[in-house]
Amino acid sequence: MVWYQQFFVETGRSAALWALVGFLVTFTVTRGITRRIRAKKSAPVDEPAAGGGFSDIYIGGVHVHHQVWGILLVLLSGLLEFRFTPDAPWREILAALFGVGAALTLDEFALWFHLDDVYWGEEGRKSIDAILIGGALGAVLLMEASPVGSTQEEGVDTWLYTVLVVFHLATAGVSVVKGKLATGLIGIVVPIVALVGAIRLAKPSSVWARRRYSEKKMNRSHQRFDDDYLRRRERLRDLIGGTVQDDQAMQTPAAPGSQQPDDGPAAPARQPERPA
Repeated sequence: MVWYQQFFVETGRSAALWALVGFLVTFTVTRGITRRIRAKKSAPVDEPAAGGGFSDIYIGGVHVHHQVWGILLVLLSGLLEFRFTPDAPWREILAALFGVGAALTLDEFALWFHLDDVYWGEEGRKSIDAILIGGALGAVLLMEASPVGSTQEEGVDTWLYTVLVVFHLATAGVSVVKGKLATGLIGIVVPIVALVGAIRLAKPSSVWARRRYSEKKMNRSHQRFDDDYLRRRERLRDLIGGTVQDDQAMQTPAAPGSQQPDDGPAAPARQPERPA
């Protein structure tokens, strides 16, 4: 394929391309499987299971989350790349494996952030945010953006270049403090995004707004990030990752073989003896 050779191989972007492809495909497949498993668990007993043959993985009675396989893939592919620095096609294969591992890990970001199984809970939405940020960073890196937005060109004084880089990173930091994590992280590689995020209003719940905004400006922030804004964000999250678990009473099933045997109805509680 001439276009692939011209636009990706000759420009050194083939590894970034396959890492992004592995990331996006793995996330899509993983969320599809977890949704089917969720539907299977939520289905009434008298109805056919909607989850097909998919089920959670248990090893030694312990539920092994897919982030475990993701961490192992990230470590393995990274170590092999650092040790051998292979040429094509092994470089692209390792990049794809890294993308697969990153997707599996970030898809359960909320679990290792909260140290709790909140995959389908409200806190689990952090995983969707992590996936969006990871995909956006992969896309801008594929476009050959520099990690600091620009590189020093010939004829530019070192002091001027340093000032520009510091200013750029400062705007990205301000965006994060204003409650715009995704804008700040993407702004590290796309300077204009960081600048816009630093100039615009902070979210009302951010440290910047709570410490620096007057009552009038805080009201403007609440109007900017109102219920309509939150509903649009939640619709996007629902579309990508599924809805929040409605049935909070549904408990995670025990591992196969770990259920207690059914010994029939429990014996009635012993009544205390009445004094003679």
